[in-house]
Amino acid sequence: MLALITTNQNLFGKMIVYRNLNIDKKHKDAVIAIGNFDGVHVGHQKVIREAKKKAVNKKLKFGLVTFEPVPTMFFNKNIKNHRINSLNQKIYFLKKNKLDFLVIINFNKAFSNLNAKEFIKKILFEKLKSRYIFVSKNFKFGKKRLGDIKTLIKFEKQYLYETVVTAPYKKKNKIISSSLIRKFINHGQIEKVEKLLGRPWCLEGAVIRGAQRGRKIGFPTCNIKLRSYTQPKLGVYSVWVQFNNLKKRGIANIGYRPTFNGKSVLLEVNIFGIKKNLYKKILKITFIKFIRPEKKFKNINQLKFQIKKDIAIAKT
Repeated sequence: MLALITTNQNLFGKMIVYRNLNIDKKHKDAVIAIGNFDGVHVGHQKVIREAKKKAVNKKLKFGLVTFEPVPTMFFNKNIKNHRINSLNQKIYFLKKNKLDFLVIINFNKAFSNLNAKEFIKKILFEKLKSRYIFVSKNFKFGKKRLGDIKTLIKFEKQYLYETVVTAPYKKKNKIISSSLIRKFINHGQIEKVEKLLGRPWCLEGAVIRGAQRGRKIGFPTCNIKLRSYTQPKLGVYSVWVQFNNLKKRGIANIGYRPTFNGKSVLLEVNIFGIKKNLYKKILKITFIKFIRPEKKFKNINQLKFQIKKDIAIAKT
C-alpha cells in the first residue's frame, strides 16, 4: 500500500482529514496546496488564502497535502528535534484556516522512491485528480528531489492540472520560512517567533515522573520531554500552561539541570497556584518570553533565590 496511515479519514469540524489517498469523490477536481506546512506560519497562511480564493472563484473544494513524518526527519535519522508543531497541532491550526480537506501522506520508503513523474501521475492525477496545484517557488519533489516547478509545468496538459507558484511572504526583506522560525526558537527569540507564526509558540506533552527535586525545595515542577520539537534556547521562560480547561501562568526551565548534573534535556514547568500531581496529564505550554540562560548554581539556596527572582519577573 502506498501512503497508508491507519484509518482513512477523520472529521475535524468541517475539515475532513484523510490519512491515506482514498479520498471522497467530492474532494477530487479540487484546488490543493502541497507542502510540509510546519508551524502553519504567516507565509503558509498567505498561500492558504490565495488557494482558497482560487477555489471560491472556480467553485471548487480546497484542500492541502502534507507529509508525515516530516521528510527532513525521515531522511536524517540523527535529527531528533526539528518540528515547530506536532502533527495534531498542525491539524488544529489548519482546521482554523477553514480547509475543506487535508490529506496526510505517509512519507515512507515506498513513497520516497517515487520519481517526479510517478508522483504527478499516481498521486496528483490518479488519486487526487487535482485541478489547481499551489506550491512555493522552491518546491522539490520525487526521488532525490529531482522534481521542481518546471517538472510540474511540463506535465500540466498531460495530467490536466494547472500549477500556481506562490510568491514568498517577506517581512523586513526576510523571507518567512519554517527554517527562520526554528532559528529564532533555538535562540530564545520568542517575540519574533510569535510575529512570524501569527500566534504564540506552544508545545504539548505528557507529564512524566521526575526526581521530585523541585517539590523538595518548594517549587514543584511538571516534567515533559521535548520529543521531536525543535529545541528552544536552554534557560528559563515565562509561560502559559493549559490543561483540563484551565489556563495558568508559570515558569519553565529547559535544559540539562546542571546544578544536579543532569544528562538529558528536559522541560520543567512550575505552574503558579497549582500543587497537585499532574502525572500523565497532557499540558499545553505557551512560551511568552525568555527570562535568562540556564546556569549552574553552587548550592540549593542560590538556586532557590534565583527561582524566586525568575517567578517575580514572570509575573510582571
